[in-house]
Amino acid sequence: MNRTLPEPIERASRDEIAALQTTRLKKTLAHAYANVPAYRAKFDAAGAHPDDLRTLADLARFPFTAKQDLRDHYPYGLFAVPMRDVVRIHASSGTTGKQTVVGYTKNDLDMWATVMARSLRAAGAGPDDIVQVSHAYGLFTGGFGVHYGAERLGCAVIPMGGGQTAKQVQLIRDFRPTMIVATPSYALNIADEFVRQGVDPAASSLRIGCFGAEPWGEGMRAEIQRRLGIDAMDLYGLSEIVGPGVACECIESRDGPTVWEDHFYPEIIDPETGAVLPDGEAGELVFTSLTKEALPMIRYRTRDLARLLPPTARSFRRMSKVAGRSDDMLIIRGVNLFPGHIEELILKQAHLSGHYLLEVYREGPLDQMEVLVEVKPEFANASAEMKEAAGRDLQHGIKGWLGVTTRVSVLDPGHLPRPEGKARRVIDKRTA
Repeated sequence: MNRTLPEPIERASRDEIAALQTTRLKKTLAHAYANVPAYRAKFDAAGAHPDDLRTLADLARFPFTAKQDLRDHYPYGLFAVPMRDVVRIHASSGTTGKQTVVGYTKNDLDMWATVMARSLRAAGAGPDDIVQVSHAYGLFTGGFGVHYGAERLGCAVIPMGGGQTAKQVQLIRDFRPTMIVATPSYALNIADEFVRQGVDPAASSLRIGCFGAEPWGEGMRAEIQRRLGIDAMDLYGLSEIVGPGVACECIESRDGPTVWEDHFYPEIIDPETGAVLPDGEAGELVFTSLTKEALPMIRYRTRDLARLLPPTARSFRRMSKVAGRSDDMLIIRGVNLFPGHIEELILKQAHLSGHYLLEVYREGPLDQMEVLVEVKPEFANASAEMKEAAGRDLQHGIKGWLGVTTRVSVLDPGHLPRPEGKARRVIDKRTA
C-alpha cells in the first residue's frame, strides 16, 4: 500500500465498484448461510437464498440483523468460523443490555488495519505524523482499531488510551503529536485541561483530529476547531461492522465521511417500514459486511440516522453526519427531538460551551426537560446577569426552533461530569 496516495479502488469507476461489491456480497451471503445456523434459519424464513442475489438490488430480499440478534446468540452464536480461527474478541459495554460480542480472524484484522489506515490518510495523516490515540483500549474497539491503522499507515503511535486528562495534555506538550483520535466530547475536555494548566490549546503541536463514536454536529466541529486550532474530521464506525474505520471524511472535501464501500455495503431504509430509500433521503443506516470472515453482518441495522450522498473526493459514496440514533430520540409533549438538536442550538450561543446534559422528568401529567449547560472557560467569572441572559436566549431558541418549552440552568465550567469515552447526554427520570 502506498502510504501517501489513495488506493486504486478509491479512484475506480462506479461500475467497477458495483461489480466488486456484487462478487463479494455473493460470497458473504453464502459464507453466512453455510456456517451460521441463525442466518440460515432467518434466510429460510424470509424465503431468501444466497443464490437469489444476482444484482445489488436483490439484497433487499434478505432479512435484517439487529443488535438483539447478537444478544440472543451471545457470545459466539453468530460466528462463521471455528474458534481456532478467531484471534481477537471485542465486545460492547453492555450498558443497555447483554454485551454484543464481535470476533476477528487474522484476515479480518488485516482488513481492519487497512481501512483504518485509509481513513487516517483520507483525514490528512501520513507517515510523518505522530498520532495520540485517546480512545480506550480493551474490549471497546476504538483504541486498538485506530492504533493498528495508524501503524499500518507508518505513523508513530502514542497509545495513551482514554482518561487521565491531565496526562493527555502533558503528553501532547512533551511528545508533540500532530494528530489526536478521540470522541468529540473528550476533545473539549482536553481543551479545558489545557486552559486549567494555563496553556493555550490552539498553540499545541496538533494539526488534525479524528473524532467519532458519538453523534456530533457542525456546531461541535466549529467549537473543537476554534479551541484546539485543528482540522476536526469525522470518523465513523461501529463494533458490529468492524470498529472505527467504516467511513471517514476526506480532508480535500470535508463534506461527510466517505464509506469504504469495497468492504461495507451501505443502505438507507425507512426506520418504520424497512423499505430501502434512494440516495439523498434521510433514514436509518444499514450495513452489510463484504469481506469479514469471523462475524459476517448481513443488513445490520445501526439505528444511526443519516443520508447517503454522491462521491466527491473518492469514488465511494459519502454519508452525512449522523443526525442521531433512532433509539436516542426523545418525545417531549409530543415533539420528537434528538440531543444533537439541542447541541446545535447551544453552540450558537456565544457564551455557552459544548458541555451539556439533558434531564427529562415528569411533573404531574406533563413531560419536562431541563438543559444543564456550562459557560465557556473564558466566561467563568461572568456575572449572574450574563448567565441568566444566555439561559433565556437558549430557552427562546429551543422554543422557537423545536417548539418545546424547557428549563435552562447555566453553570460554571467543571460542574458537569467529564466523560472519558462516549458522552452521556440524557438522564431520563421518567422511568425511575
